Amino acid sequence: MSFVVLAIGLVLAIEGLVLALAPRRVEDALRLLASLSPERRRQIGLGALALGVLLVWLVRGG
Repeated sequence: MSFVVLAIGLVLAIEGLVLALAPRRVEDALRLLASLSPERRRQIGLGALALGVLLVWLVRGG
Protein backbone atom coordinates (compact mmCIF):
# COMPACT_ATOMS: atom_id res chain seq x y z
CA MET A 1 0.00 0.00 0.00
CA SER A 2 2.83 2.42 0.75
CA PHE A 3 4.13 1.85 -2.80
CA VAL A 4 0.81 3.09 -4.23
CA VAL A 5 0.81 6.17 -1.99
CA LEU A 6 4.41 6.88 -3.00
CA ALA A 7 3.52 6.58 -6.69
CA ILE A 8 0.53 8.91 -6.33
CA GLY A 9 2.68 11.41 -4.45
CA LEU A 10 5.32 11.38 -7.18
CA VAL A 11 2.71 11.88 -9.90
CA LEU A 12 1.19 14.83 -8.03
CA ALA A 13 4.61 16.38 -7.43
CA ILE A 14 5.61 16.11 -11.09
CA GLU A 15 2.27 17.41 -12.36
CA GLY A 16 2.39 20.28 -9.88
CA LEU A 17 5.91 21.15 -11.00
CA VAL A 18 4.87 21.20 -14.66
CA LEU A 19 1.84 23.40 -13.90
CA ALA A 20 3.98 25.77 -11.80
CA LEU A 21 6.82 26.09 -14.31
CA ALA A 22 5.04 25.99 -17.68
CA PRO A 23 1.31 26.74 -17.43
CA ARG A 24 1.10 27.97 -21.04
CA ARG A 25 2.68 24.77 -22.32
CA VAL A 26 0.03 22.81 -20.44
CA GLU A 27 -2.67 24.89 -22.15
CA ASP A 28 -1.06 24.21 -25.54
CA ALA A 29 -0.89 20.49 -24.80
CA LEU A 30 -4.55 20.43 -23.76
CA ARG A 31 -5.55 22.21 -26.99
CA LEU A 32 -3.55 19.65 -28.97
CA LEU A 33 -5.22 16.77 -27.13
CA ALA A 34 -8.65 18.28 -27.75
CA SER A 35 -7.92 18.40 -31.48
CA LEU A 36 -7.14 14.66 -31.62
CA SER A 37 -9.77 12.03 -32.25
CA PRO A 38 -10.95 9.98 -29.27
CA GLU A 39 -9.38 6.87 -30.81
CA ARG A 40 -5.97 8.60 -31.10
CA ARG A 41 -6.21 9.82 -27.48
CA ARG A 42 -7.03 6.26 -26.43
CA GLN A 43 -3.95 4.97 -28.28
CA ILE A 44 -1.74 7.57 -26.59
CA GLY A 45 -3.22 6.65 -23.20
CA LEU A 46 -2.66 2.93 -23.76
CA GLY A 47 0.92 3.62 -24.85
CA ALA A 48 1.55 5.69 -21.72
CA LEU A 49 -0.02 2.96 -19.59
CA ALA A 50 2.19 0.28 -21.17
CA LEU A 51 5.32 2.41 -20.71
CA GLY A 52 4.44 3.11 -17.08
CA VAL A 53 3.83 -0.57 -16.31
CA LEU A 54 7.11 -1.48 -18.02
CA LEU A 55 9.05 1.11 -16.01
CA VAL A 56 7.52 -0.05 -12.73
CA TRP A 57 8.25 -3.68 -13.64
CA LEU A 58 11.89 -2.86 -14.47
CA VAL A 59 12.43 -0.82 -11.28
CA ARG A 60 10.79 -3.44 -9.09
CA GLY A 61 13.28 -6.05 -10.31
CA GLY A 62 11.49 -7.44 -13.39
